[in-house]
Amino acid sequence: MHTMNQADQAGRAEPTTDAGSLRGGLAQVILATFASTVGFWAWMLIAPLQKTYATEMGLNEGQISLMLATPVLVGALGRILVGAYTDRFGGRKMFAGVLLAAVPAVLIVMFAGIIRSFPLLLVGGFLLGIAGTIFAAGIPFSSAWFPPARRGFANGVFGMGMIGTAVSAFATPRLVISIGYVPTHLLVAGVMIAMAVLVWFLMKDSPAWRSSHEPLVPKVRGALKLPVTWEMAFLYGIVFGGFVAFSTFLPKYLTTIYPNEVDPVGAGTRTALFAAAAVIARPIGGVLADWLGPKVISLVSLAGIVSLAYVVGQQPPEGIVTGTTFLLMAAAMGLGMGAVFAWVGPSTPSDKVGAVTGVVAAAGGLGGYFPPLVMGLTYNPQTNSYALGLWLLVIVGAIALVVAGMLRDARAPKAAR
Repeated sequence: MHTMNQADQAGRAEPTTDAGSLRGGLAQVILATFASTVGFWAWMLIAPLQKTYATEMGLNEGQISLMLATPVLVGALGRILVGAYTDRFGGRKMFAGVLLAAVPAVLIVMFAGIIRSFPLLLVGGFLLGIAGTIFAAGIPFSSAWFPPARRGFANGVFGMGMIGTAVSAFATPRLVISIGYVPTHLLVAGVMIAMAVLVWFLMKDSPAWRSSHEPLVPKVRGALKLPVTWEMAFLYGIVFGGFVAFSTFLPKYLTTIYPNEVDPVGAGTRTALFAAAAVIARPIGGVLADWLGPKVISLVSLAGIVSLAYVVGQQPPEGIVTGTTFLLMAAAMGLGMGAVFAWVGPSTPSDKVGAVTGVVAAAGGLGGYFPPLVMGLTYNPQTNSYALGLWLLVIVGAIALVVAGMLRDARAPKAAR
């Protein structure tokens, strides 16, 4: 018991310093946001080029879905480790380490495309998942720089690093056309190395952060014993999982359902706009959750996802209705992402924020892993429809709406505001 108490005290990240000592926190969170943007760009590097890979390698629907889902799986499960290790080593070391560790994956994907090897592409995609774990380092890092009443805002700002998915969707196919396939991948690898160097020299951990030396397995086990971990994991699996799934699968969806109206570059543009809408909405969700409570914002988010998924399932004609529907769905998901992590902070012991964050973030990633596989399995070539997969999203979202309504709200004490 004495040893555990020492570990608890060592790992506490709750600020014990005054507001002045946290000055500069916003700049640190913004730096972390840029680092996350680069990580997300690498994580989603395969999806914008999926049609090229499918054509050159002769892939079927199942292989395409597996190709798109593989980076998501590793990016999800790896977040458990990264979140827990951030409690021990701090955000600076973890951000730099994750970025550098993912560089070989970019080069493997590049080589797989050159020799047109689907198995090697899967290996590269598997390792690309490392880049997706960067998110789990940012939440505890950002939280430690702000008092409890402003952590929804802090995590919302950091969450804007998801714009990396938009950068990937918009820039990757255009770069391939303008400078070539190999130079594009070399450019991404170079940006990752440069960002890792910036992080190493410019990033610093909050003075309120304390290293936790509790062993990894007990730390994760302790997080899994908390009800809030499972509750938030389920909700985040819907809101962030839906975002990841659509960011990954939307180019494939649009070019399949609207083959005459949308080409790969156009699909990348629409996917970038989808990601941008979610990115803009995420900090808004965090701020609104700080003021109104995360439960209310989560309910609004889930209700929007359910209703808009139903509209998408009707396959409206490509144009204003379709575009508006996807943008509103992305915004609903962004609000929910901001609200869920605003819910985590006040509900979680300070020394377990990293571990809980890792598990919840992993659940979000897993939520994005299965939908592309389900969409591939439920695609009806006779009707050219993904309606069954979208109906499953409607059902699961409705269940999440009921669950969120039954949970107790959690907000930082007014005295801390």
